[in-house]
Amino acid sequence: MRTALLALTLLAASASFAQAQERTPSQRQTIIDIAYVLGESHALRQACEGAYDQYWRDRMIRLTDTEQPDPALDRRMKEAFNSGFALRRAEHPECTRASRIAEAAAARRGQGLAARLSDVAYRLDPREAAAQRAAEEAEAEADLPLRR
Repeated sequence: MRTALLALTLLAASASFAQAQERTPSQRQTIIDIAYVLGESHALRQACEGAYDQYWRDRMIRLTDTEQPDPALDRRMKEAFNSGFALRRAEHPECTRASRIAEAAAARRGQGLAARLSDVAYRLDPREAAAQRAAEEAEAEADLPLRR
């Protein structure tokens, strides 16, 4: 359970890294998919923790605030969250072993989505990457003892 919580926390943090950044259609879809997983996670957590628990809903609000999506993306994110929530609420209205397993599976999916989105956020321009490698190699050579 703690692993699921950690993975989804990572998901929410990674997804929100590139705030106000222009998104490609693929990145926008990944954000929508993350919203869906957050909705699933919200329903599954509430099944065990109670309706008062707003942990994943609060993360969805934070994601929306951080991303600052245009109206179309905002609508799609909210629809995805609500769809994920409704599906999992219908499947798992009570806390059971199956709901815990479903929560862990959602966490794994979320972790993969976050990794996909964070990979894009951290990717360097090829020229920057080449310059960074050259600088690192020069620094490593400077640390080598002189040969006679």
